[in-house]
Amino acid sequence: MRSRPLLVFDGDCGFCTTAVSVLEKRLARFPEVEPWQWLDLDVLGLSNHDVTHYVWLVVGEQRFRGHAAFAALLRMQPGRWMRFLGWMLVTPPFAWAAALGYALVARFRHRLPGGTAACAMPRGHARDSS
Repeated sequence: MRSRPLLVFDGDCGFCTTAVSVLEKRLARFPEVEPWQWLDLDVLGLSNHDVTHYVWLVVGEQRFRGHAAFAALLRMQPGRWMRFLGWMLVTPPFAWAAALGYALVARFRHRLPGGTAACAMPRGHARDSS
């Protein structure tokens, strides 16, 4: 078990790398950050499918993916409004909108600022984004 939270992202994706960098600069509390390509996924309890389809926040034995990972990051912040927003993002009906928003950003990240062909999601992502 890790002693400190860990954010796992796609290090080959320019958009993802930029997004993590921006969040790291703007959020008061931020976990360790590592691209999944540098990690032993088995130790973290994650599969190749997991990390190619979602960003992950590993906190002790807990695993948060996609929009829930972002929400958990917000709940780690000292500011009351950030923590409130973090809870809202995992509470229906807001959670449904957040999940859809995450899926859209993930699906089209190769077309977003900083995105490249390496950012494109693996084939079949639309079916896998449960």
